[in-house]
Amino acid sequence: MKNQRLEQQVQFCREIDKEKMIKRMTYLTDGASKENDAEHAWHMAVMTLILSEYANEEIDVLKTISMLLIHDIVEIDAGDTFAYDEEAKKSQASREEAAADRIFGILPPDQQEKFRALWDEFEAGETPEAKFAHTMDNFQPIMLNAAVGGKGWSDWETPLSKIMKRNENTAAGSRELWDYSLNNFIMPHVDNGVIKKDI
Repeated sequence: MKNQRLEQQVQFCREIDKEKMIKRMTYLTDGASKENDAEHAWHMAVMTLILSEYANEEIDVLKTISMLLIHDIVEIDAGDTFAYDEEAKKSQASREEAAADRIFGILPPDQQEKFRALWDEFEAGETPEAKFAHTMDNFQPIMLNAAVGGKGWSDWETPLSKIMKRNENTAAGSRELWDYSLNNFIMPHVDNGVIKKDI
């Protein structure tokens, strides 16, 4: 007899392989290739294991990691929306909502509900876990950008004002990680001229 639940779960597992094909704008530390969504999610998950002690509030680490592992699955349909692409951001929410409906809808109803609730919680950004997940989602690309001499910032001629706007809520999950990011990753690239100081 066919196990419909297992079939749905395997179908979902196959579907999310497509996340490996979604390229991001963030350079890997080799400075030549760019990460994909799956690499981004894996990196933040491991970083959360290591850095969760710096959360502003106590967090459920497994829940936070689960959020980070699934938060960009919607980009299989919606595509990656670059942080500084203002035009693409206008349709981002509607594209991602439709993608969440379809992709999580592959799962059996109980898991569909659980995964969708985690995704919605991340998007709302209100719980301690969601706030820390957003901190990781901002901290990780800044760390990589700094590791390659600010190459991504210089490619897009990104001024300091846009970086600060993008990170206006980063401290909500971890004040310490935001301060570290600002002082060790961002400001040195303002001082050396890679990031234009416009504020």
